[in-house]
Amino acid sequence: MTQRTRQGTAALGAVLLGAASGCAATDEPAAAPPPPSSQHPPPSAAGGATQESDFTLVASGDVLPHDSVIRQAKADADGDGYDFRPMLAGVRPVVREADLAICHMETVYGEKGDYTGYPAFKSPPQIAKGLAATGYDSCSTASNHTLDDGADGIRRTLDALDTAGIRHAGSARSPAEARTPAWLKAGGAKVAQLAYTYGTNDYPLPEGQPWAVSLIDEKKIVADARAARKAGADVVVVSVHWGTEWQTEPDERQLGLARKLTASTTAGRPDIDLIIGTHAHVPQAYEKVNGTWVVYGMGDQIAGPMTNYERVRDPRGNQGSIGRFTFAPPVKPGERWAVKKAEFIPQWMDTDRGRLVNLPDALTRGTDRDEYHEAQSAIRTAVLGRGAAKDGLTMGR
Repeated sequence: MTQRTRQGTAALGAVLLGAASGCAATDEPAAAPPPPSSQHPPPSAAGGATQESDFTLVASGDVLPHDSVIRQAKADADGDGYDFRPMLAGVRPVVREADLAICHMETVYGEKGDYTGYPAFKSPPQIAKGLAATGYDSCSTASNHTLDDGADGIRRTLDALDTAGIRHAGSARSPAEARTPAWLKAGGAKVAQLAYTYGTNDYPLPEGQPWAVSLIDEKKIVADARAARKAGADVVVVSVHWGTEWQTEPDERQLGLARKLTASTTAGRPDIDLIIGTHAHVPQAYEKVNGTWVVYGMGDQIAGPMTNYERVRDPRGNQGSIGRFTFAPPVKPGERWAVKKAEFIPQWMDTDRGRLVNLPDALTRGTDRDEYHEAQSAIRTAVLGRGAAKDGLTMGR
């Protein structure tokens, strides 16, 4: 990690969050937006009225392809490009069973084999196909690595996600796209996803494109959420790339912004219905704040062997959780879609095998490995660290 990435970025007067971007791995030898729609269209009642029903939404952490991850995907493709599907197969049942699934695509895509890991990431675009095959409907694309290859990297990334049929929010190819949430539908609800990052590792925004990456600014986030609501959003989900790397406890800026965003209301209805966080590279707590669930940090989903700021291999860098939230229709017109059930599912990136592991599922099936027990215990402790169990958060599988 360099001093540049430790210091983070101050940009455009935004309220910047987070300490720094490490994203370093210890590699071992091996490798205009589409219209609203969904893989899960809502049922229609007689006469064309939309029936409202419960729906589940899952969200997962940083997809961060280090060099070793890229080599693994190349090996899994058996000589035909890059295949990320085997790597993600362990979480595919959880993702595909949900009505909506959101990932965090931390890096941008390269082209013609020009792929690199840390510190300036350019990932194979085939990862978009792998995410789609796993069942993801949308990805946040605002991170401190969004400008690792300038405007071209953004364009290639969003083009590949479009081709794979994955919605996206947080970076843009045009001002109109920057103003447009990722629109999704499930259970008769129209869902808007917005995404923001604390900074871009001191890379300046592309000349003439101040809208290329959405930066964290409390007033802008609230305004965007209200605009999405005015455009018909029943549920507003905000993805935020924030926090202090390698710190399990949410920092004061995370806590403060979470309080302010969840306190924002219009006509007595919260403007934001769920906040999902990334960036810290370690699992962080879930917490119900002002009646709204906040995931401070889901940890990494895909990453190579991670080293912390002390340059020590840190197993937390390959631990993460998938959040699963069941939304129920409003009891009365004008009320919010409320989360009736909140769950977390511990997951672990087995870097030796290059595979994601659904830990509760593996342990239930009798895979009795010490590292599985240790990882699940560590994730559970972090996730429940701010008392979420008292508000009903449970571990799923």
